[in-house]
Amino acid sequence: MTVTPLPLLSLVPSSLPAHSAFPAASLAGRKDARTASEVDELEKSRCEDEALVARAQTGDSSAFDALVTKHSPRLYALVYNMTSNHDDTDDMLQDVWAKVYRGIGGFRGQSQFSTWLHSVAANTTINFLKKRVRRRTMNLDDLDSGILQDKEFVELQANSTPVRDADLGEMLKKINEAIQQLTPVHRAVVTLFDIQGLPHAEIAKILRISEGTVRSRLFYAHQQLQTQLSEFAPTNQSIAK
Repeated sequence: MTVTPLPLLSLVPSSLPAHSAFPAASLAGRKDARTASEVDELEKSRCEDEALVARAQTGDSSAFDALVTKHSPRLYALVYNMTSNHDDTDDMLQDVWAKVYRGIGGFRGQSQFSTWLHSVAANTTINFLKKRVRRRTMNLDDLDSGILQDKEFVELQANSTPVRDADLGEMLKKINEAIQQLTPVHRAVVTLFDIQGLPHAEIAKILRISEGTVRSRLFYAHQQLQTQLSEFAPTNQSIAK
């Protein structure tokens, strides 16, 4: 199963040392908007979901299987980025799809199927994390899985050096550690917004909270992450240079 990598270049402080291997990026710089082509793709996907759900509600097992196949990769990435553990993610995904299977007959389409699905997954994971003893171990092989697909990272690798490679490994570790330090509810909004790329309105529906609460949780979480990653920000000496 492919795991969506952590968006390294969007989770570091807005300014970095001049000698840093990583280009500057800002947490606040991400636009909460979608292009026309993205909107068209989402509408196409929504219509496909509606047709599959309607068939699944009549007992068509192949339609439900199609929903599982279509949405599992994104759900896996959502849960994994919140738990940082593959075994937990595998178990939780089974639980999520079991809940969806039991509840799909009562789904009335008051929200998009993907919204309902993400809501089940996110809230199931939040409840799990509240009960779980926080794990401290990290797997860097898991973290940088798929990172080579990142455009800025590919450009960065063109000038790769041993020092820069070491910096990348440290950055991966620090980002994951910082995210795992967040509370479950703050980890959820960061995962949905910064990693899954969902807009505030969609996150509010998924987590069943107001958009204002989404924004306040993101603001707090981003502050915590930037504090955790402050070592990558420039020192007064590096700024003077």
